Amino acid sequence: MINFLMSFSPSFILIFAGVLAAFIPSYPGRKGLMIGAPTLALVLLNMIYLQAGASGTNEFIGGYFNVAGIELTTLRIDPLSWVWGNIFAFAGILNGIFALHEKCKITDTSALIYTGAGIGAVFAGDLITLFMFWELLALSSVFIVWRGGKESYPAGMRYLAMHVLSGVLLLAGALIYGKETGTYAFNHIGIDAPGGKLLLLAFGIKAGFPLLHNWIQDAYPKSSVTGTVILSVFTTKLAIYALARGFAGTEMLIYIGGVMTVFPVFFAVLENDLRKVLSYSLNNQLGFMVAGIGIGSSLALNGVAAHVVVDILFKGLLFMSMGAVLHRVGTAKASELGGLFRTMPLTTLFCLIGAGSISAFPMMGGFISKSMIIAAMFEEHHYVVFAMLLFASAGVLEHSGIKVPYFAFFSHDSGKRPQEAPWNMLLAMGIAAFFCLYLAFPWGGYQVLYNLLPHEVAGEAAFSPYTADHVIFQMQLLMGAMFAFTLLKRFGLYPPERRAQILDFDWTYRRLGLNIVKWIDAMWGRLGAQIKMLFGKMFGGIGRRLYQVFSPAGAFSQDAPSGMAAVLTAGMLAAALLSVYFF
Repeated sequence: MINFLMSFSPSFILIFAGVLAAFIPSYPGRKGLMIGAPTLALVLLNMIYLQAGASGTNEFIGGYFNVAGIELTTLRIDPLSWVWGNIFAFAGILNGIFALHEKCKITDTSALIYTGAGIGAVFAGDLITLFMFWELLALSSVFIVWRGGKESYPAGMRYLAMHVLSGVLLLAGALIYGKETGTYAFNHIGIDAPGGKLLLLAFGIKAGFPLLHNWIQDAYPKSSVTGTVILSVFTTKLAIYALARGFAGTEMLIYIGGVMTVFPVFFAVLENDLRKVLSYSLNNQLGFMVAGIGIGSSLALNGVAAHVVVDILFKGLLFMSMGAVLHRVGTAKASELGGLFRTMPLTTLFCLIGAGSISAFPMMGGFISKSMIIAAMFEEHHYVVFAMLLFASAGVLEHSGIKVPYFAFFSHDSGKRPQEAPWNMLLAMGIAAFFCLYLAFPWGGYQVLYNLLPHEVAGEAAFSPYTADHVIFQMQLLMGAMFAFTLLKRFGLYPPERRAQILDFDWTYRRLGLNIVKWIDAMWGRLGAQIKMLFGKMFGGIGRRLYQVFSPAGAFSQDAPSGMAAVLTAGMLAAALLSVYFF
């Protein structure tokens, strides 16, 4: 039985469960699949990996399919994909618990298929298999976006357009790479490989590279209460996995990641929608991961893998807390919230744990992972990007560590007294909060996570986050950021909550692009009118002349001298004779 289960990817369990959920009318049955399917997938992938380890190898390759003469590998579990597979399956369980109160069949079905597509892409052993799951990921997730309401439909279309573009670039790069190298195996590729630039751009769209990132802030905040939590896990983290697998050590990524960490800080501080603040914060955290991939050292890649795990936990926790607020209050706008700690104390507590974790407070999630990436950046002497990461670390405390919990639960009293979040939401938040604390526990807890990381580092090269230097330096950074926030609030210099839409680079297509299209349409209309008028005059004049000649009152109907007919006949005869003679 075990050998049979090992012949196909655990992702198919989730995809099949998603299809089955679409035909199950009973609400409890679907919810059982929502939790049971990712649990089964989690158990199965660990059974496969442990059995591979028992046979003396840390890699298992299987699940072969032959399509059009190309052998596809749907199951490749190694130390890198194992980390992503575990946290994806665990996140699927948390999402199922958080959405227990929701009775939407479309969301349940899409969430299961979406989770399965994410795990399937992580375990893909070749670029063609990766492409198929890559596209399934986009198609299944857009339905989750559309369930957010009327405003979510155009955002979902823009979301789908960006992800279809990413898939097209991935397929084009894969075909070029396969034709030139003779293999479609998904291993290290590099930017100089055939099709490498196309593949990097395809991964960059899903990772939220600068100027390609706005689909995150556009679609995620407009999704449903549970949809945003689900979406925050898979798409962007899969892109990080693809970059770590195919482009580790690409120096360009160091600077791209540095920019990604910095620019969201300014937009997040100004933004009023707290779920959009967290979407910018997602970009910020992805920047740390991209920069670490660019370094490519064992320490950096371990830091990336660790940060993916804790980011899914603390970012999911923050999105869940804001989802609970939206569920109870009906809004996540900072200008309309405040004082909710009085009636939502547990949600407030869980949000504060998530805020402390993303800010990398010692003994909280982000501290044990983010410090690895920053230390690796310093060791490689990239001091400018190192300074950018420090600034971004302070900035994330400003907007996600302080702004989100402060304006949602404290600040001015909005007068709203909602009920505490439903029990299933509290349970999901409680589990995520527990692991945010447990995995950062200084006496053995963080070692549990470090032992799961893909690269073995021992001896003097082993990293320990709880040295006096690390702890003191991090606390100085955080205390400085907190002092800056307090000072700005005290003197009224901190940007107030405003009911306005903060436009990012999406201004180029949502305002500038729309105005250009409208101008082109107006110019085309005017040009069409001028052309119509010109042709109208021309053909009107020709018509009038023909009428003057051939109408009953025209020239041919008038009396003519009797000799005129003879002259015309002679002329036509002469023309005919000349034609015969010369041709």
